[in-house]
Amino acid sequence: MVKAMLERGGNTDQELLAYFTRPTRSVNHRVISEIRTNTKHRAVNPSTSGELDDFLANWPDVDPQTGLSIRGDELLIKAREAMIAAVHMFNGAGLMFRAELFIVTCVIAWTYLLHSWFRSEGIDYRYKNANGDVGRTKQGADRYWELGKCLRHPRCPISKGAVNNLEFLIDLRHEIEHRSTGKIDDNISAKLQACCINFNDAIKTHFGSQFGLELRLPIALQFATFGTDQRELLKKAINLPAHIEAMMDAFHHGLTKKEHDDPNFAYRVVFRPKSSTRISSADLAVEFIKEYPSGANEKILVLHKDVDRRRFLAKEIVTLMNEEGYPGFKLQNHTELWKDLDGKNLEKGYGREGEAGGRSWVWYQTWVDRVRAHCQDYKNQYE
Repeated sequence: MVKAMLERGGNTDQELLAYFTRPTRSVNHRVISEIRTNTKHRAVNPSTSGELDDFLANWPDVDPQTGLSIRGDELLIKAREAMIAAVHMFNGAGLMFRAELFIVTCVIAWTYLLHSWFRSEGIDYRYKNANGDVGRTKQGADRYWELGKCLRHPRCPISKGAVNNLEFLIDLRHEIEHRSTGKIDDNISAKLQACCINFNDAIKTHFGSQFGLELRLPIALQFATFGTDQRELLKKAINLPAHIEAMMDAFHHGLTKKEHDDPNFAYRVVFRPKSSTRISSADLAVEFIKEYPSGANEKILVLHKDVDRRRFLAKEIVTLMNEEGYPGFKLQNHTELWKDLDGKNLEKGYGREGEAGGRSWVWYQTWVDRVRAHCQDYKNQYE
């Protein structure tokens, strides 16, 4: 294109630079001079007059937010937009089959992302026939690798955990195509979250941090919260189709424990209440802790901060349990329970030191719920 513009004339080198310089591609005076003097790029033919007219008519074809060229960076733009669409669909209100829609769209996003990386590395990602010719579709277009083929390439830049995650979703996609599935969202949400994080990490690592999606996709807001008992009832009410359950079991059994626990395969979080005594810090609804806490069995925590939550004394909890039909539950039983469960460990979020006025220790609603569950488990002893 630069050769065609030089042949047509009418532009200084500085004006030519304005057409081709952007954050993802820098063309300087040296390059223009090398093309003008035929020092380099002699084998490259100039664009035709029609191609030059088309280029000028559509200039600038650059995304102002990322600096990506709509033509030269088309694959990367498509990858980002497909993943954004996948997350928007999953977070969208009123959709019944969100997981299925997410999987189909995220496979498209990952395919474009890997095609873009292969192109940048000079790797031909087209199918070849036995004679070495490029494979063609019925309409004569080149046949490009699907995602599974990209993941199996020896130079695939994606981590093993991320590959396992995508292979799981691909297998699941094969099972849900053209079939009734029921709602599977709750059963695979950890894999879907890992898929999003892996994609964002990959695009920033291999193309630049400016292309990350975290600023485009904020935390989804919810209209309700669920208690543990509600959550269990919902999960019990959802039965997976037999063919999907069999596929998921077979895939998990093929993984080692290390692969199964890899957060790049399934990103699991725990919501745990934590008190906040400062009003100014209470507007932070969710805080993601990136590092793993100490303790091999602990998982990454998501902290839900509440201010001025109701507090209970031990005797109030005992009275409450008695009123709910467990008259045999005494203060001694309560003391034994919190000792057995290490209930006064602040990390558990069950309570804290009381304030002045005789409240030596106060308990939160989460502890009341735990005591209630204990009474229900041993109702023959306390009724």
